[in-house]
This record gives sequence, C-alpha cells and structure tokens, in this order.
Amino acid sequence: MAHLGSLHSFVLDCPDPRALAEFYRGLVGGTIRPDGEDWVNLEIDGIGAKLAFQQSPGYAAPVWPSDDGDQQAHLDIAVPDLAGAHDEVLALGARHIESHDTFRVYLDPVGHPFCTVV
Repeated sequence: MAHLGSLHSFVLDCPDPRALAEFYRGLVGGTIRPDGEDWVNLEIDGIGAKLAFQQSPGYAAPVWPSDDGDQQAHLDIAVPDLAGAHDEVLALGARHIESHDTFRVYLDPVGHPFCTVV
C-alpha cells in the first residue's frame, strides 16, 4: 500500500519547551535544537522523526487514567529492565503512576503520560 507521507515529528505542548526536551533527552538521547522562541526539537539518533516541544502558556496536563472519553497519546520507551530503569526515570523528574508485568506508567515533569516497556 502506498502512503502519502512520513512521520515528521510528535509534538508535545508544555510550559517550558527546553526543560521538557532535556527530560526526554535523558530518556531517549538525541540532540536538542531550538527552533524559535516557543519551539524545541529533539532529534533522536537513528530515526527520521523527532520529538518536538511547543510552548503553550495555558497548558493543562492530561488526566491519567481518565474515563471521560478524551483520547490521549502517550510514548512507549523501550528499556532492557523495568526495575533497573525505574530509579533513573524518577531521577530525571518523572512521577510513577502504576506498574504491570511488561510496562510501567509515568508522568513526565508537566504531566504527559508515558510508559517504559520491555
């Protein structure tokens, strides 16, 4: 099947783009490249797409979990060992929400949900 395009970036709204880019660089590596006053890109080695962070002065964190029907997106970060990664993820500024056999749910410093997975 032919496709129309390719993934360019996954954008997260936040109050401080540079700070959130630094958090995610701690999780997945990469190079931070500011793009204007209210936008920062995190170019991750080995993939063409990037994480981008857009300043949103009125940012309100999503609620996790939520049963109000809102659709949310989240990132899954592959790690070799859930327990081994846990303390490092917390040291970067994440908040642990729940644990399961093959994944753990966290909130980043501004409240976006993400998971570590094995």
